[in-house]
Formats: sequence, structure tokens, C-alpha cells
Amino acid sequence: MILLTGANGWLGLNIATMLQAGRAAELGLDDATLRGLILPNSDRTRLAAAAPRMEICEGDVATGAGLDAFLSRADNAKDAVLLHTVGIIHPRGVSDFYRVNTEGTRNVLNAAVKAGIRRVVIVSSNSPFGCNPHPDHLFDENSPYNPYMHYGRSKMLMEKLVLQEFVAPGKIEAVLVRAPWFYGPHQPPRQVLFFEMIRDGKGPLVGGGENLRSMAFTENLSEGMLLCAARGTSGQAYWIADERPYSMIEIMDTIERLLETEFGQKCKHRRMRLPGIASEVAWLVDRMLQSAGLYHQKIHVLSEMNKTIACSIDKAKRELGYAPKISLEEGMRRSLAEYFPRAAA
Repeated sequence: MILLTGANGWLGLNIATMLQAGRAAELGLDDATLRGLILPNSDRTRLAAAAPRMEICEGDVATGAGLDAFLSRADNAKDAVLLHTVGIIHPRGVSDFYRVNTEGTRNVLNAAVKAGIRRVVIVSSNSPFGCNPHPDHLFDENSPYNPYMHYGRSKMLMEKLVLQEFVAPGKIEAVLVRAPWFYGPHQPPRQVLFFEMIRDGKGPLVGGGENLRSMAFTENLSEGMLLCAARGTSGQAYWIADERPYSMIEIMDTIERLLETEFGQKCKHRRMRLPGIASEVAWLVDRMLQSAGLYHQKIHVLSEMNKTIACSIDKAKRELGYAPKISLEEGMRRSLAEYFPRAAA
């Protein structure tokens, strides 16, 4: 049995699609029963289409409501695998980071232990590690914590509670997946806005644009999640991303070229170029706002735009057999196809 939280979220829908296709069974996992958790009264249309054989339960990790029902009656609970993808990145206020990312994970794990679930794979982030100290540096699994703002701190505290409160005492087996900026089908409006800004000549290029960003196409990330479920070592973390990092120039140029040559979109062929200090000012404003418990998505995103945030996936390759199949151009092609009609041949 495979249980999936956040089943109708961006990553959750991609994992559900892969589960429906039988990839978990190919890796030796028992997928005879699939069960997904979604927020009460949320839209289940896309989930029902992506994974018609998945049972759908309603609940809220932040309050714990519905978790016992979601995790109880698990077929052969000791052989069941829980994939926990719920998280909040852009909240209304700072307290939501901790309510959902930290305490929500504690609620999920307490309910899983109560239900006798043996194994869980949990989505973490690059944010507990901040930005790379120099352009040639890559984060690995031994990199020290250096959280970026409250989102990073909430995920750092989540990782620590998983390892200290649940893995160390032997309550449950847990594997952490450190995921960077991801892209792919079922993306939220903020990702589509990014595409439109590039098309319309408003894509923000801060500094020279040579800074690197690791990205994870959602199919690559979903594969990494299932590999962690099947082969990951309890108590360990794995960076899961595309084969290599990309510069911000490469990311924007790739999107622009695909929009114009394959999707018939007329592009302005310019960027909104800002000096590097723009990100530093945004960082200061973001920090002040978050210190007051407030959050502003655009300011926060701008604060990161000139930073290198890049990782090595060598451990995942070595221990899991992870081999990302989709790189930036094909991944962006599939991402764009969801919202832009193909140009006539």
C-alpha cells in the first residue's frame, strides 16, 4: 500500500500519475492499494483523472484532522509506504511555515506511528542550507544548515524532528528528499506568470544572470521519491534534482526560445535587467517583513534571483541508482505545453 499526502498538489499529482502507471511496482513496492490525502473541499478533478484507482481521503496535516482515518486500515501497515509531500512555500504569514511544514509533519508522523506504518519518505528543500558560499560550490548531504529565512528554518526544524524524535528512537523509518526549485506539469499560477513575464520582456535578470540554480523536473523528482521509498537508507537525506544546475540566463533563454519556436508566442527578446543590489535590498526588506510575521512573495523571490543555489546528486546516483532522464529543454517543453497551444506545423 502506498499513501500520499498532498495528492492533488503540484508534486503530488505527478507522483500520483507515476503510481497509476505502475512505477512503484517496478521498484518492488506494494502498490495494490493507493490512497491520497487532500484538503477538505479541495478540487479532486485532476487527481481523479491522473490516478483513477487512488482512494481519496480528506484531512489537514496542520490540525491533524482526518489523519487517523487516512492512515488507519492500511493493508499490511508494516509494508506500507507513506510519501509526505505537503508543504507551504508562499504563505499568508510566517507562522504558517511552522504550522504546516514543521508541526504538520509531526502530526503526520505521530499518526503514522500510531497506525503502524513502517516507512516514510518526506519532501524537504534546499532552503535549510541557504545559498552556496561561492559560485563553484555544490551542496551535498554533508553541508551544514544555514537556513534561508523562515521557510528554510521551518524545513530545517522539520528535518531535525524527523531524525531526532522519530528515527533515532526507532519509531519509524524515514528518508528525506531535498528538492530544489522544481518545474513540470500541474504547475501553479506563479510558474505560469514567470513564463508570461519572460515572453513579455519582463523576466527579471538580476546581476549578470550567471548564477546557477539546481532545478528538478517533476518526473525526475517523482522518480527520486519512489527510489528513496524502495532503496533509501532510513535516517539519510538525498538531493534529488536534474543532472546539472542551470544559469538563470540559460533558464530564461530556453523558455523564450521554446515559447517562440514551438508555441507560436511572440516574445519581446529583452529582460528586465536589475543590478545585483536589487536582490540585496529585497533581502533586507524580506527579512524585516518576516521579522514582523509578514510575508511578501514577490519580494522574497527577488531576494533570491542573484543567488547560486545548486546541489550535487552524486549520492542519489550512487546509492539509489537515480538517473534523471529529463533535462531543462524537454522539461520546459512539457511545462509550457500545459498552458500554451502548439504552433501550427
